[in-house]
Amino acid sequence: MPHDPYKALYLHIPFCVRRCGYCDFATSAVERDSLAIDEYVESLVLQLRRASKEGELGQIETVYLGGGTPSHIGMGRLSMLLYALSTAMHLEPEVECTMEANPESLTEAMVRDIWALGVNRLSIGVQSFDDEVLRILGRAHDAEAARAAVRMAQERFRNVSVDLMGGIPGQSLASFEASVREAVALGVTHVSVYPLAIEPHTPFDRAVMRGEMPEPDDDVEAACMEAAARILREAGFTRYEVASYARPGFASRHNTAYWTGVPYLGIGRSAVTMTQNGERRMRVQDGRVADDLDARQMAAEDLMLGMRMAWGVSDARVSQAAAVIDGAGAEGPSVAEAFAELSALGLVEHAGGRWRPTERGWLCGNELYGRLLDLAP
Repeated sequence: MPHDPYKALYLHIPFCVRRCGYCDFATSAVERDSLAIDEYVESLVLQLRRASKEGELGQIETVYLGGGTPSHIGMGRLSMLLYALSTAMHLEPEVECTMEANPESLTEAMVRDIWALGVNRLSIGVQSFDDEVLRILGRAHDAEAARAAVRMAQERFRNVSVDLMGGIPGQSLASFEASVREAVALGVTHVSVYPLAIEPHTPFDRAVMRGEMPEPDDDVEAACMEAAARILREAGFTRYEVASYARPGFASRHNTAYWTGVPYLGIGRSAVTMTQNGERRMRVQDGRVADDLDARQMAAEDLMLGMRMAWGVSDARVSQAAAVIDGAGAEGPSVAEAFAELSALGLVEHAGGRWRPTERGWLCGNELYGRLLDLAP
């Protein structure tokens, strides 16, 4: 059955100089001169050409080169990949093209060259501006390298984002707040803030199991997220998504696509592709179906995704979802009953014809999102 056209494109670069202790992404630590990287990039180029030939890139509005660490593979391979991208689709200035980079592998020459080849947004994996915290995380850079990377990026890019992490064992609230303030002082236009999560089978998970590292404290993580919201709001940033803050005009269009049900194409190892039409939404990873939703489940997921965004969901969207979900005669609460219950719990609020997440709703996201998905299990 035909599906809606892809609007977003993700290219996965699964290589890093080293794997951090908390990372569970599909990445591996590989030397920069490894032939495995050459073979992988050549495979991406072939897949881009195939996608272009099959007409899959004709309506792409955002591109994201993520990982892993795209900057780790070096400028020669990035040039080949970005040139193939520009010939496979119309990489016009209107297309948001983001590349992730880490401070230890970003250079002045790379900044100039990727900008010239069409990248117009740079996302730098900083995590902290505190050397001791970076050591705990196992990062390959120090705080000064992070500052230098941001300044280098700003020589060409107006749109520079940094990632920061809170709730790290050994990290004080004061340290976290200082990192947020330093990001603001450096003049970045976008900040993503994440609480540390201990993922199964990672070195951090094993350290926790052995009693060598305490589990992250939920109250400390909440305090970090609240501090970030306060500091960034006072600095003129708007929180547009649960983990994302931007100066006016600099919200990530690619990230927003994920939370608004926009079909996206993923190319590369473990990259996810989402296709949909009015009756079905499917996610495919490495050739296998990872998620297959019917119309009811799509409607419930759209409500959940909407609650990740600051603007929430409109009354009209809720009514549309209710017609699909309640109309099927499902057991359990109706959509209206679910929102009334969420409101009573202080997880959502209603104003101006929209349901929006509250601060408590964002802090208790698993409960909020789970209750919405349970409308159509």
